[in-house]
Amino acid sequence: MKQLIPIVGVVVLTAGAAAQPSSGPSLGPLLLREPAVSRTHIAFSYAGDIWIVPREGGEARRLTAGQATARNPRFSPDGSTIAYTAKVDGNTDVYTMPASGGVARRLTYHPGVDTSVGWAPDGSKLLIESGRNSYGPFDRMYAVSLQSGGFPYELPLPIGSEGSYSSDGARIAYVPLQQWQRAWKRYRGGQTRRIWIATLSDLSIEAVPRDN
Repeated sequence: MKQLIPIVGVVVLTAGAAAQPSSGPSLGPLLLREPAVSRTHIAFSYAGDIWIVPREGGEARRLTAGQATARNPRFSPDGSTIAYTAKVDGNTDVYTMPASGGVARRLTYHPGVDTSVGWAPDGSKLLIESGRNSYGPFDRMYAVSLQSGGFPYELPLPIGSEGSYSSDGARIAYVPLQQWQRAWKRYRGGQTRRIWIATLSDLSIEAVPRDN
């Protein structure tokens, strides 16, 4: 059965954001998280599933079902496909699905945790984050081809997460040092993450200026 959530306007989908229906009783605050925006839609995670809603507002549709948790939606450059991370049968892997809904396709099969990160500018590859080849508790970034599938290949960076390609695919902005604790009660700052820009041809690094 199709499930709907009424969403009004263009909602800033952050933790604790409240979405109110246009009519009927209020649903109260909804924990809408991890927004991804295409030219026409917003995808987000809510209650362990991926949902999608038009940018102008309306009824949000649930895209995933039957998976323990689904998160990290990422639109393909043309907005036609959503990549996301899902835990199925105890293992966390990366999947894709048409943005209009349909059958999910599994892309990764490693027994460790694989996380969706982003897309190559031409939509031919998906960027993922994984600790599959790491000798310690840190992740590296990999790219996997959507056309041929197969094993993801490792980007030549010693540590990396949350990457984003430049429009020509020649450079990538990424976080070189991960947070040691994502949730911290009464947090007051100090875990702002560095952002570096790597040129993939020669691995030169440009650090984005930061104060702390």
